Order: sequence, then C-alpha cells, then structure tokens
Amino acid sequence: MPLPLVLVHGHPFDHTMWAPQTAAFSADRRVITPDLRGYGASPAAGDLAEVTELSVFARDIEELLDTLGVERCVLGGLSMGGQIVMECCARFPGRIGGVLLADTFAAPETREGRRGREEMADRLLREGMAGYADEVLYRMVAPDADPGVAAHVHRMMTRTDPRGAAAALRGRARRPDYRPLLPRVTVPALVVVGALDTYTPVSDARSLHGLLPGSALVVVEGAAHLPNLERPEEFNAALAGFLRRVDSGR
Repeated sequence: MPLPLVLVHGHPFDHTMWAPQTAAFSADRRVITPDLRGYGASPAAGDLAEVTELSVFARDIEELLDTLGVERCVLGGLSMGGQIVMECCARFPGRIGGVLLADTFAAPETREGRRGREEMADRLLREGMAGYADEVLYRMVAPDADPGVAAHVHRMMTRTDPRGAAAALRGRARRPDYRPLLPRVTVPALVVVGALDTYTPVSDARSLHGLLPGSALVVVEGAAHLPNLERPEEFNAALAGFLRRVDSGR
C-alpha cells in the first residue's frame, strides 16, 4: 500500500487549497488535508491563544496521525505549511517517508520581519481579513491567474478567523532556524516553487534544494505563491513523479 499523503495548508488559507491534489491522488492513496488550528473548520479554532507557535501545529499534526492510525506518511506543506513540515521533521522524523516543501523557506525571521508580522497580527485583529486579502491577492496568485482560482484564494483568506491568523503570525515570527535540520532529512524530498513568487522566490527554493540531500527542485512557470492551485497540472505532475519515487523506495 502506498503511504498516505498529508498536505498542510499555508496562511491564511484552509484545507480546500489542496482540492486539485485531493482530486488527483485520492483514488490511489489516502490523502489527508487538515484545517490547522485557528483556520477553516478546525475544532481547535474556538480555543486560541495569542500565539500559536509552529511546534503547536506540529503537535496537532502528530496527534491527528495518531487519531487516524497513520504510522508513516508523505508529508507536504506550502509556505507556513512547509515550515510546519520542517518542524514535524524535527519532532517525529521516523513517521515521515517523504517530504514536499512548496513555496517556503527555512531561515529564521529577521528583526524587521518579526516586527512586520507582529504589526500585521495587530492589524488583522483590529480590521479583520478583508482589506489584507484585497491587498495581497495578486501576490498570492499571478495577476493573470484564472478568475475562479483567484476567487477561491480570496474567499479562503476572508473566511479565516482573524484570531487564528494573528496567533499564527506571532508564532511564525518566533520560529527557529530550520537550516541545520535539513541536511539530516534523508528521506526523498521535493521542493516546488512558483517562478513568479515574490514571498518565497526561486532563490529560497534553491537554498532548500541545496540543503536537502538528494532532493529534486521544480520551478512552475506562470505561477506565484500557490502553484498547486494556479498550475495544478504541472504541480501534480511533479508530485506524481515524486510519489512514484517514494513508493519505489529510491
């Protein structure tokens, strides 16, 4: 039996960002796409702290695997989800048989970046998600993205609980440096990035690729920060090839 595929969404989205991958891969393997604490319909959304560190998200993922009886899986994530995957690699590496890191980076936050995340958290609590969603939509997706995809992304952002988004931003501002961890990740790894991503540019993906032993790097042309939604055919082709590699034990 192929390993289950667990996909961790980014900020400020929910599990529906993985709809094209669920449709493409669920016929052949178990695909698990949880809503993170404070996002979507997560049962933890009503019990939010002021700060949700990445280690808390990773513990939630581990507990979900326990609940679902999943002993080992292929674990993937995009943006903040990718950083949660890295935290999971530090926390329970023996349960991970392959790693997908999409549009993410491993370095800790800079002093300026930390201040920016704290200020954004304050803003979201004060103003809600709508203004932020309007501002960043065409950085999340390319300006010429399919209108239906853009609408889906905007809808996910505006439906996110500002308390969950703010808590995650504060936790992400405090994240550790994952770069020393990556050379110790010896399972197959795939790094994917949108060629037009300005949040986590191709240079960040190349850095991850250089740190992960034996990893593959795929740059998706015409996509920004969400290549799995913007260019699902290209993203799914890369993921399918990677899963075949994991399944074959190479």
